[in-house]
Amino acid sequence: MTSFHPRRSVLYMPGSNARAMAKARDLPADALIFDLEDAVAPEQKTAARDQVCKTVLKGGFGRREVIVRVNDLNSDWGLADLEAVTKAKPDAVLLPKIKAAEDIRAVEKRTDLALWAMMETAEGILNASAIAGASPRLACLVAGTNDLARELRVQDLPDRSPLLISLQLCVLAARAHGLAVIDGVFNTIKDPQGFEAECRQGRACGFDGKTVIHPAQLETANRIFSPSEYEIEQANRIIGAFQQASADGKGIAVLDGRMIEDLHKKEAERILAFARSI
Repeated sequence: MTSFHPRRSVLYMPGSNARAMAKARDLPADALIFDLEDAVAPEQKTAARDQVCKTVLKGGFGRREVIVRVNDLNSDWGLADLEAVTKAKPDAVLLPKIKAAEDIRAVEKRTDLALWAMMETAEGILNASAIAGASPRLACLVAGTNDLARELRVQDLPDRSPLLISLQLCVLAARAHGLAVIDGVFNTIKDPQGFEAECRQGRACGFDGKTVIHPAQLETANRIFSPSEYEIEQANRIIGAFQQASADGKGIAVLDGRMIEDLHKKEAERILAFARSI
């Protein structure tokens, strides 16, 4: 039976904000990313690292996955981040600016944590499949749409059309190697309609969930990336049709006049496992 962690909503939290991280224990996020990179000013990096590690060690986050995004290992803080975070034992470490499979393998030698990778460079997108298959400890790809858009020099359009090829390459790589894949952030907090539209687009593209930057976005992400009542009903009907066909000694199942194959059964099982997990 398929099982996995739900990652409908993945909330970034600044590692320098102890109060926000404490509040995260009560937020309806599937996963939390305590950020030591973009959200922390250079002069606060060391203090934020200590604070994040203490928060992780304290625990109390229930079923929420806790991930720490470290600084680029080529920066002044990255290696020290990785060493400290490894001792704190979050559920995973998120690696920024991944460009090639070698980047993953280099980190794999320095930590025993599960790995998540930011897909936010042109080189990284072109190497997406190699990156996704680089390590059995790599669990998730995360689209870094802000950095990627800046590097590609694309226009910021509401439909994200200039980024869609890159986003689909991330999804293709993740699915080819059995990884989770999370969509990038939506920057305008006070545009709930725009955020919902982008969530729906992300789900249509095949993403498992969305990274978010504010708790107000959590309910929408959780709702849109959850199986709908109709999807759950249809999944149960497909499983039932297979069970009936088996009981009747038939090799194939038919539902509403359509032949149901094993691939439909597996997808129905995935949907029901997802529904149970949330």
